[in-house]
Amino acid sequence: MCGISGVLDWDGVVRSGFAHPSGMVRAMRHRGPDAQGEWTSPDGRAWLGHDRLSIIDLSESGRQPLSNEDGTVWIAFNGEIYNFQSLRNELEGLGHRFRTRTDTEAIVHAYEQWGTDCVRRMRGMFAFAIWDTRAKRLFVARDRVGKKPLFYTQHGGRFYFASELQGLLSESTLPREVNVEAIDDYLSWGYIPAPKTGFRNVHKLPPAHWLLVDLTPDGPVIKVDRYWQLDYSQKLKLTEQEACDALREKLTEAVRLRMISDVPLGAFLSGGIDSSIVVGLMAGLSDRPVKTFSIGFNESSFSELPHARRIAEKWGTEHHELIVEPNALEIVPMLARHYGEPYADSSAVPSYYVAKITRDSVTVALNGDGGDESFAGYDRYRAAYMAERLRRLPGAAMGARMLAPLLPDSLDFRNPTRRLKRFLQAFDQSTSDRYARWLTFFRPSDKVALYSGDLTRLAGAGAPESWYGRLFAETRSLHPVDACMAVDVQSYLPYDLLVKVDITSMATSLEGRSPFLDHEVMEFAAKLPVDLKLRGKTSKYLPKTAFQDLLPRENVFRPKMGFGVPVGDWFRGPLKDLVRDALLSDKAGQRGYFQQSELNRLLTEHQDGRADHAFRLWSLLMLEMWHREMVDRVPSRQAV
Repeated sequence: MCGISGVLDWDGVVRSGFAHPSGMVRAMRHRGPDAQGEWTSPDGRAWLGHDRLSIIDLSESGRQPLSNEDGTVWIAFNGEIYNFQSLRNELEGLGHRFRTRTDTEAIVHAYEQWGTDCVRRMRGMFAFAIWDTRAKRLFVARDRVGKKPLFYTQHGGRFYFASELQGLLSESTLPREVNVEAIDDYLSWGYIPAPKTGFRNVHKLPPAHWLLVDLTPDGPVIKVDRYWQLDYSQKLKLTEQEACDALREKLTEAVRLRMISDVPLGAFLSGGIDSSIVVGLMAGLSDRPVKTFSIGFNESSFSELPHARRIAEKWGTEHHELIVEPNALEIVPMLARHYGEPYADSSAVPSYYVAKITRDSVTVALNGDGGDESFAGYDRYRAAYMAERLRRLPGAAMGARMLAPLLPDSLDFRNPTRRLKRFLQAFDQSTSDRYARWLTFFRPSDKVALYSGDLTRLAGAGAPESWYGRLFAETRSLHPVDACMAVDVQSYLPYDLLVKVDITSMATSLEGRSPFLDHEVMEFAAKLPVDLKLRGKTSKYLPKTAFQDLLPRENVFRPKMGFGVPVGDWFRGPLKDLVRDALLSDKAGQRGYFQQSELNRLLTEHQDGRADHAFRLWSLLMLEMWHREMVDRVPSRQAV
C-alpha cells in the first residue's frame, strides 16, 4: 500500500515552470513512510513519484519507481496483487526475467506481455501508472471496485496524477476552483461520484477503468475505458449445499491470499457477520492468535463492542478496544485534508481511530467490507423488494400517501415507525427515485429553500438524482434486490465506503484488505439467485448458513447496527456550540452558498429536539471544514 504521483509534460521539460514535483511525494508520506522515490525519463517528458509502505519484499530491491530489465517500462504502484506469484510463474514461462520478489514487477512484465489487457489478469486492489518510454505512452489503471484512488488533471501543457487530492494539489500552480456541480452532488449523497471532484477540471478515475495518454506528433491523445463490470443476469443452478460449499471455498481462498505478508497483520472486528467470518477464517488459517481491533461508544445503542468481544472470545484473539468520545472530533480538520474533497460519512471518525490503534500493533488489517453489497445485507434491499411488490396492489399508492402523514416522527433513526414513514413517503415513486430518496441528505425540494449564490441555479434541478436514474436504467431486467446491489456497487461502495477505509487507514500508514471484495467472490455472488442472499426477513442468508459454525447465534440473529456515530446527540450536547459557530460564522456566510435563515432553522430544530437533522448538519459541517482546509489554504511555492 503506497502513494503514487506523476507528471507528464507535452514538451519534455517536466521540471521547469512549476513547483518541484517532489512536493507531491512529501505531501503523501503518510501513505508510504518507509521510503520515498522518484524518477524522471531521459527525455524529460515523464516524472514518477512514490511513497512506499513495505509489505512484500522489504529489501531495497522493492523500491519504486521500478522498471523492467532494460529500463524501457517504469511503474509507480499502489496496492496489492494477490495472484502475483502465479502471474510471475506464467510470465517467466513466456521468457520474462525477474529481479525482485515484488508484486510490482509482475505488473511491469504483464503490461509488456498483454498491454492494457494486463489488468484483467490481476486479482487484487491497485492504482498504478506505467510510463512506456518506447511508445511515449502513460498507462494508468484502477482496480475493479475502487479500493485504491487515483486523481488527475491537465494544466499548462502537463498531465498530473496522484493518489490523493492533497498530494495532487500540493503543486501550487494548479488552480483550486470549486466545482459547484460537485457540491450539489455532495449535498445529495454525502460524497462526489467520479469523474467529478470538489475542484473544477480535477477528476477521479472511476473504478474498473484505465486511462491512456499517448504523446503523438499532433499532441496528446487521452483515452479512458472500462474493463470490468459485474453481471447479475446469468444465474447459477446450485443446490443450497453446493452454494454453501462454493462460497466457503472462495472466501477461504480470498482470506488466505490476503494473509500473505512480510509484516504483522490483524483484523478489524465490528461484531457484525462479515468481519466475524473473516476473523474466524483467519483463526483457522493461522498458527497463532489473530490480533483483532474494535471501536465503540459510551452510547450503548451505537456500540457493538459486546458483540465483537463475543467473537474475540470464541477464537481466542489478542483483542484491542477503544471508546470514541465527542472530543474525537478534534481530528475533523485533519480528515478533511486527507479526503481532499467534501465527504460526509461520520463513521470516518471511528474508522480513523480503529485504524490508529491497529497501526500500533500491525501494518496490515483485514476487514469485512463488501459483504452487504454482495449478499443483500442492507435493510433497504428488502424494503425495495417489498415496495416493488406492494405497489402493484390496487390502491396501495393512495393508502401509503394517506397513512404516511399520520405516523409520528422520531429522533431515533432506528425507530420502526420512523422507518415505516420513510418507506411510505417514497412508496409510489419510481425505483430509482424511491431508492435515491432513502439515501439522499438533501432532496431537490430541500435545496430550493437552502441554496443561495452560485448554487441557486442547481436548486430543484435534480441532477444528482438523474445520475441515479441512469444507473438504475442499466438494471431494468434485474430482480429489484440485484438492481439495488448493482447500483450500490457503482455508487455507495466505491465513493463512500471504500473512500472512507482507504483514507482513514492510509492516514495512519495502515494497509486494509477486504476478502469480500475479491472480484471472484463478487462475481460468484452476482450469479447467485436472490433467495440465497435475501430469504424472507433474513439478509445475507448464504453467508450465515455457510459459516454458521463460525458465528455465535447471538451475533447472527441480532438487528444490524451499521457503523453509526451519535453525532445527533453530540450536536445537541457537547458539540452544540461547535457546529453552530462553524455553520453560522462570517467566513461560512461569505461563501454565499446557503440561506442563513435556513441554516439557523436546521440547527434550531435539531438542537431543540423537534427534528433530527444530524446527517444534514454533519454534511454541512464537513463542507465548511473542507473549504477551510483545502480551498482557503494554498501551499507555499517551493523552489525548483
